[in-house]
Amino acid sequence: MASSCGMRLSRMLASEWIHGSKCLLRQATPSSSVRMLSSDSFSTPQPNNQETERTRSVTSFYYQTAIDTAATKTSVRLTPTTMLYSGRSSDGSHVLRSAQYLHKELPVRIAHRIAGLRGLPFIVGCNPTMLAIHELYIRAFHVLTEFPPITDFDIEARYCQMLRQLLEDHSDVVTMLAEGFKETKKHIKDPHMVQTFLDRMLTSRLALRMLTEHHLALHENKPNYIGIICVNFSPKTLIEKKVELAAHMCEVKYGHAPEVRINGHLNASFPYIPQPLDYIMHEVLKNAMRATIEAHSDSLNHLPPIVVTIANNDVDFVIRISDRGGGIRHDLLNRVWQYGFTGPQQHTQVEETNRGIFSEIMENRSAGALYGYGFGLPACRAYVEYLGGQMRLETMQGIGTDVYLRFRHIDGKLESFRI
Repeated sequence: MASSCGMRLSRMLASEWIHGSKCLLRQATPSSSVRMLSSDSFSTPQPNNQETERTRSVTSFYYQTAIDTAATKTSVRLTPTTMLYSGRSSDGSHVLRSAQYLHKELPVRIAHRIAGLRGLPFIVGCNPTMLAIHELYIRAFHVLTEFPPITDFDIEARYCQMLRQLLEDHSDVVTMLAEGFKETKKHIKDPHMVQTFLDRMLTSRLALRMLTEHHLALHENKPNYIGIICVNFSPKTLIEKKVELAAHMCEVKYGHAPEVRINGHLNASFPYIPQPLDYIMHEVLKNAMRATIEAHSDSLNHLPPIVVTIANNDVDFVIRISDRGGGIRHDLLNRVWQYGFTGPQQHTQVEETNRGIFSEIMENRSAGALYGYGFGLPACRAYVEYLGGQMRLETMQGIGTDVYLRFRHIDGKLESFRI
């Protein structure tokens, strides 16, 4: 925080504390230098609306009760089955219904996250990086709530444009969270608080992006897809794609990559949402390859293979990733589930955080960036459990590790998770 803003920020923090918040956002440009947007601002196309909104002072949002009111409301969560079988209407009314649902739902979920940020310990919430995240969410709340009711396709088109901008603006939130907690780690006395907050923050962000991406994808005519749901999802195809990417990264960094063998129910296919699984497999495979390389650095030309097994049944499907990377030390086994735990030579999930679950940046990461903030494994488990599944790790010290990923089907035959 710039020193010139210190006195002003202190006064603002004190005022916000009185109003029941534990922290305030960093001071932006003076509110007088930007104009307030009203619902009428969206009635006609204005080329600079988005840029104006992005430079709008967040101080213009202070002391409004709208966020507190929205935070008391309950989310209306959809099952993937509802999203899958809502179908397509010839007149496009399904798109309007989807937009109208988001118009009501997204502000509520954003308000929940703002409440979570305000509940952080004062020293954590006032970290400049955490303040920037807080500001992003407050801006998003007001942009969403100020948008007019969606009654026709022209308004819906502008709504989609606004959603795409918000996705871009929030693409770095996970990295910012990791940086913020890394910077304040020495001040945190309750690790359980961090675990709970980050689990909720990351899974809520996953849900927000899934709902938003689903609506945007309804405008596309992608074969075998309804929104973000692949009606004929093949685990084998996705795993092969992730293996190719992870092997490339491993070869660039180490000059070698272990072979990956896929077996089990190779022809299995069913409806599913690929994007979260895409991220999870990306993380687990890269870490399995890294562990294998590091455990056999003296025999890189004779690396033991990684074996991925697919098992499908009427209730769920399971993916097991087995490596021979030396396993995890007993004294580190519980710590690998903690956010922020890193250890380059400890064969744990220490991959850099993602810049957006569905962002193409995930495919363009530096091939050498195999270490990061220690978010990989705990974030993956949080995502798996949010999807109604289980992530289990079995390790044999001196041999290797097996990671089991179990996911419920979303075909509607049995109860599934809600987004």
